[in-house]
Amino acid sequence: MQHDLIAQARTWLAEDPDPETRGELGALIEAGDTQELAARFAGTLQFGTAGLRGELGAGPMRMNRSVVIRAAAGLAAYLKAQGQEGGLVVVGYDARYKSEDFARDTAAVMTGAGLRAGVLPRPLPTPVLAYAIRHLGAVAGVEVTASHNPPRDNGYKVYLGDGSQIVPPADGEIAAAIAAVGPLADVVRPEDGWETLGDEVLAAYLARTDAVLAPGSPRTARAVYTAMHGVGTSVLTAAFERAGFPAPVLVAEQAEPDPAFPTVAFPNPEEPGAMDLAFATARRAAPDLVIANDPDADRCAVAVPDTATEGGWRMLRGDEVGSLLAAHLVERGVSGVFAESIVSSSLLGRIAEKAGLGYEETLTGFKWIARVDGLRYGYEEALGYCVDPEGVRDKDGITAALLVAELASVLKEQGRTLLDLLDDLALAHGLHATDQLSVRVEDLTVIADAMARLREQPPTALAGLAVTSAEDLSQGTDRLPPTDGLRYQLEGARVIVRPSGTEPKLKCYLEVVVPVAGAAGLPAARARGAELLAGIKRDLAAAAGI
Repeated sequence: MQHDLIAQARTWLAEDPDPETRGELGALIEAGDTQELAARFAGTLQFGTAGLRGELGAGPMRMNRSVVIRAAAGLAAYLKAQGQEGGLVVVGYDARYKSEDFARDTAAVMTGAGLRAGVLPRPLPTPVLAYAIRHLGAVAGVEVTASHNPPRDNGYKVYLGDGSQIVPPADGEIAAAIAAVGPLADVVRPEDGWETLGDEVLAAYLARTDAVLAPGSPRTARAVYTAMHGVGTSVLTAAFERAGFPAPVLVAEQAEPDPAFPTVAFPNPEEPGAMDLAFATARRAAPDLVIANDPDADRCAVAVPDTATEGGWRMLRGDEVGSLLAAHLVERGVSGVFAESIVSSSLLGRIAEKAGLGYEETLTGFKWIARVDGLRYGYEEALGYCVDPEGVRDKDGITAALLVAELASVLKEQGRTLLDLLDDLALAHGLHATDQLSVRVEDLTVIADAMARLREQPPTALAGLAVTSAEDLSQGTDRLPPTDGLRYQLEGARVIVRPSGTEPKLKCYLEVVVPVAGAAGLPAARARGAELLAGIKRDLAAAAGI
């Protein structure tokens, strides 16, 4: 067994084109570190609907140039089998470790396979890549990013020519094509022949961002902005300047790209402590709101002044921002379909129904939301908002930030705030309070065991609320394809449990709806909502054994 492992590692080492990972793997072989080698050669990173994502390092279970070259070769073979020989593949990348190398390898493989490749001119937000695919008439797009994952991770996200991320069966067919790739020496990788795109694509994207705003709308809201050490600063500030908003006050420590993400434990605005520097900047600058992007700027977080919150600033939940933007678009008189994933708040459906608009619920991820017929607006509770589906068929943290700033400006002119509008929504539709129980694990069997336990012994009540229905979403429903998840309806609440598709986490999404008689009843409704959410979280954790 040990001999086989060493032989397997030596075979990989002989093919590895990267001096850095060759040195790393050579040292492990030399040291006879079979435990570490076993972890790296336990299989291969699985290509799925999120593409690839994993920790950087040598071996087939890590993200590295060998894995990326194979992925690119498989994608090229798939595209050619679909009759796309000679078609353009656009490649974008963020500022993480190895991102530029992975983008260049992808362009080389596409060129060698008889496709055309165009690489974005520098690290740019993921939505710029998603926009470029349709703008340039490409047959596919690749974004090298691990979004808001830890610093040592990277990833590989694939879009097809419609500008949306891949879904079944394409993901499985691409995975099969990757598995069929032979020795790396047989993958043709010329030194040049692809195009490095100019700033014209970025200029076209920025020109398009204006389309999300109403002509002549107020543009007075003042924002503090953090790019979370990612690639958002230059594009967001350019978009705000074009639109006529005051220049955002930047969180200086986090404004420039830095793959080490030195000021945060996790570069995700939702994680504890990630917004501390932004709030400190806001206490000095006294803006109307704080806006944060994640490192590839496809997500948008919002915080508002709140004297009732310690430190004076409160992060809005993704569901709150999602509902606020929906209410704003309704007020502007838009038409079309509003859509969200099943883990997001049911408030969106109530807003759409009252406005006489279409409404759709999809599986988790913008790969599904973006495919809804007639989509006008889509969101997901994990801080993702699609506010211009004709331009970007994916979540876009830049255009979402513009729309939030417009809404804050409209309310400011009225002497009101985003919190006032949230109160209005609670009075009109009931208080929709959401929370998440999220457990990060080292050992993935913990997640599998929790799901199995809940399937074998589903809870009958949570926080004293009776469970009125329990659905195993792996069976699919009349409206949803199968997915690994569980959905519980309770009297006045809803719970969904699922493994994360991009991180080693078990995620439980909780929502309670508390009726509100009038404005005077809002504090009591909020207290009741918080109490129920805490009880559901406690009882669900016990039921799942986590």
